[in-house]
Amino acid sequence: MLLLDSRLIMKYLACLLLAGTLAGCASAPKAPQRFAWVTGLKAEKAGRYEELHAHPWPVVMKQLKACHVQNYSIFEKEIDGNLYLFSYLEYSGNDFDADMKKMAADPETLRWWKETDPCQRPLPDAAARGKIWSDAKEVFHLK
Repeated sequence: MLLLDSRLIMKYLACLLLAGTLAGCASAPKAPQRFAWVTGLKAEKAGRYEELHAHPWPVVMKQLKACHVQNYSIFEKEIDGNLYLFSYLEYSGNDFDADMKKMAADPETLRWWKETDPCQRPLPDAAARGKIWSDAKEVFHLK
């Protein structure tokens, strides 16, 4: 009788372990972080900027994905005769700063930025920090 009880207990424990493992697998994935930025676009360089982004370099796209960037879009808007770019992305990694440093160290990404940066006109706050893009603050999100 004791042998039967220990077998029953082992089966019960195995079922609990399996149930716990499956419950962990069924848990919802971590929602990505959302980031957005704004910068100016030089009117005389807008065509070049659009041309570059119509045919992005595959190696740069691969690097973005390796750095956990997804759902990345750049929008253009003219306001009072000036062109602006709005950039939005979702980040699914665990260390945004480390992944952005990794991207900034990639030679092909640096080469891409040497093509795109001259097209952009940083806003004053970004220019003061030696940056191209100004951080945007999220004020609303519908899930």
